[in-house]
Formats: sequence, structure tokens, C-alpha cells
Amino acid sequence: MAAAPVWSVDPRTGKQREQVAVEATAQEVDAAVRAARAAQGALADRGVRSAFLRSAADELQAAKDWLVETADAETALGPVRLTGELARTCYQLRAFADIVDEGAFLDVVINHPDDTATPPIPDLRRYKVPLGVVAVYSASNFPFAFSVAGGDTASALAAGCPVVVKAHPDHPALSELVAKVLRRAAARHDIPEGVLGLVHGFEAGIELIKHPLVSAAGFTGSIRGGRALFDAAAARPVPIPFHGELGSLNPVVVTEAAAAERAETIGAGLAGSMTLGVGQFCVKPGLVLAPSGDAGDRLLKSLTDAVSDTEAGVLLDHRMRDNFIAGVAERVELPDVESPVTPGAGSEHTVSAGFLTVPASRLAQEGEHDLLLEECFGPVTVVARYEDEAEVRAVLSRLPGNLTATVQLSSDEAAGEGRGAELVQALTPLAGRVLVNGWPTGVAVAPAQHHGGPYPATTSTSTSVGGTAIERWLRPVVYQSTPEALLPAELRDDNPLGLPRRFNGRLER
Repeated sequence: MAAAPVWSVDPRTGKQREQVAVEATAQEVDAAVRAARAAQGALADRGVRSAFLRSAADELQAAKDWLVETADAETALGPVRLTGELARTCYQLRAFADIVDEGAFLDVVINHPDDTATPPIPDLRRYKVPLGVVAVYSASNFPFAFSVAGGDTASALAAGCPVVVKAHPDHPALSELVAKVLRRAAARHDIPEGVLGLVHGFEAGIELIKHPLVSAAGFTGSIRGGRALFDAAAARPVPIPFHGELGSLNPVVVTEAAAAERAETIGAGLAGSMTLGVGQFCVKPGLVLAPSGDAGDRLLKSLTDAVSDTEAGVLLDHRMRDNFIAGVAERVELPDVESPVTPGAGSEHTVSAGFLTVPASRLAQEGEHDLLLEECFGPVTVVARYEDEAEVRAVLSRLPGNLTATVQLSSDEAAGEGRGAELVQALTPLAGRVLVNGWPTGVAVAPAQHHGGPYPATTSTSTSVGGTAIERWLRPVVYQSTPEALLPAELRDDNPLGLPRRFNGRLER
């Protein structure tokens, strides 16, 4: 049987643009993984790795016009958004190059023997080594930052791990172009092109997670797809780490005092956040707990005005559009659910933004309204009106894990008066990032960032954004009573590589 073709599709029209490739066979997946494994030795030198990452950023920037044009044709995200995302991707590659050069990620710890300790301590020297080939599953909604050259790939390469990417079907042409750019950057440093493999097709993704030479995987996508891959990774004869970002409701709590103080500002901010990128951000605020009463009514009026002025937009593909329209329709039919601005179909290829309201009491206990506690991908949010703090606590107690949780406080509450601190602490168990008087859309690439959260937001406690994302692709090794001449250079007493380390309990920089 001939391999199925892989088509690039224009989401603005639903029409096929061009055939990009064919779906990879099991044999082709095997070849890609083995080529990646063979290229790992070329990444052993940290200087080569960091130079490669910087070259990758330079090459991507040089190809900006070509890449952004292709990305826009396949995603309809627009040149402005995509140009910014590409710049973020290049910054991320360079940031990981800096991390590789510094060397602190190796986590070098040396303890000399101590016979006076109980029990005695032998000579111990610890650092981290790369896991091996990493499988990366691209996301649809960030065709640069969470795709072929995105954070999973950048952090894995920085760790010294070659990568095989399973391309997302919503931007296959862009995936091929970015892979070519990265391979060109690799060639500048005599790194084999197999260091970055690329495969297409659903079955190829299954074969990839099962391949015995794949040592770890990173995924950004749906709960259903991510959980299936997570289970496959755990069911292998040799299970492997699976770092998946699966989905998030990203709850927001608006206190009565905050609504009384700045209802109009909060309503407008919420509208901007939940419609950003046509509601296709994984950190879109999907559930808002807002007070009943006059202040809450003012907030809803502001939200209504702002959302009503939002133009219809194109989702990443027509399957997502169909799911969004069906999901909204199912939610609107629930008892006591109203839609001040009804989301749904715009034109034949677009969707319109809107929001739903429901009494918070409907969400405080198990029932048919639990559907409102599930992510709906697209420009919609649910505003749950609460009567008192008990209802807020009851709803929060029923929420699953999230990437983010936000609280909107009054100026007095933010200064420590009232229950601001209590609410921040109540949200902390629910999410990996807690925001005060902000909005969750926008994930800064910074050393202190954490993009993750309790399941089902993610399948691990690691971050997929920021410098510590590199830790996912490393494992610690300890050498005990090993003669100096046999030690890796990173673990020798004289520190020939000048690495940051902890030496006999003292931090050395």
C-alpha cells in the first residue's frame, strides 16, 4: 500500500495548498531514530553544542520572511504574531546556548572522603549526562515556539540529546522548512543532519514513542492524545520519561472588592486574554469566578462590550472549528447557562468569540455542569457568578490541575489586607504559575519561569519553558572512589573546564 500523502492546508479556505511529504513508515521512523542516535557523539562537546544553537538562531532569523509567510499560510495566525513568535524561538535557542556555556546545568557536586562522618563518606563525584534520543511532538498553536525548533528541541539539544520530531499535521510545510534550516546550522559545525529527524503521520508518532532507542519524549497537545502517548511510554519494556503538556482551564478568581474597585478594567483585560490568538493559547482563562451583585454586573457589561467588538477569527484547522462550535452548543444547552455574547460560527471558515455565564452553585457539586470545567479550545470563557466565599472554595476544590491560576485583588487586598494571601495560597495547589492582578496569556522565557502544573495540565513536574527545561533530558551519575585519571574532566579537582560546582559543601562559581 502506498504511503498516505501529507498535505499543507490553508485554514482560511480549507483547501489543500501542496503535498509536502508522505507519512513515515515504521522503517523510516527506525532510520530517523538510528540516525539521531549516531549523531549524539557530535554533541558531546559543549562548545560545539552552544555554537550550533546560536547558528540555528541565526539561520532561522535569516530565513524569517520565508518562514513567516509559510507559517501564516498554514496557520492563519498572522505575520505580526508569527514574527514575534519566531523572535522568541531564536531568543530561546540563544538562551540555551548561554546555559550550555555556563555549565551549571551539569549540577557538579564533589565530596572528598570523610572518615569522621557516620557512616564514613567515600570519594563521591556527581554530575548529569544526556539521556539519549528525544522524541518531540509538535503543537499546533505555536508553529515556531512549540514545534520543530521549539523549547523541547532546543532544551534537548542543549542537554546533548539528538531529536526526532513528529511534525504537526497543521503546519507540515513549515516543519520541513525549519528542519532544513536547523540541519544547515548543524552542518556548519560538522554535526550530522540526523541530529534533527522529522517524521509525519499518526502511526509514525506511535512508532516513535515505542522505539527502543528513544530515551524520553516531550509533547504539547490534547489530554486525549497526550495521555495515549504517556501510557505507551509507560507500557514499553523499558519505560521512558514522558513530559507532556495536555491542557488547562486556567481559573481566575475576581474578589468582590476587586470588582468594586475596577470592574471595567478587569472585564476588558479578561476579554483581551481569552480572545488572544482566537482563544488558542494553552493558558487562556477558561473559567472565571466573579461576584454576583452590582460590581459583578459592571464587570460583565465591560466584558460584553469588549468581546462584542472582537472580530471573528480563523482557527488552526476546520476540525478544531467543528469541535469548538459543537462544544459551545453543548454547553449552552445546560440548565441555567446563559450566553450574553454567543460564541460559535462566524462565517464558513471563522468562529466568533463569546462567553457563557452560570451560577457558581452549579459547579460546586458533581453533575452535568462538570462539562464547564473542561477546556474548550477557542475564543470562549465561562463566568461563574458566586454569592459568597463558600461557593468560591467549593468550586476551587473541584478543579483539576492547571498550568496557571489567577486572582484579581483590590489594592488593599494586594497590600496584605483581607483575604488576598489566603486566596493565593488556595490557588497554589492547583497550578504551576499563580498570577496576581495579571492575565495568564504570555509565557516569558526566563530562568525563573515554570510552564507546567499538576495533572492533567502536565504529566510531570518539570517546566517546558525557561532554562530549567533542560533538566528533563538529563540523568545524574555518581563516580565513587574513582582515580582522578579516570574521571571525566567535569569532575576533576582542578576543574579544568571552569564549571560552577559544589566542592566539599562550598558553592564555587
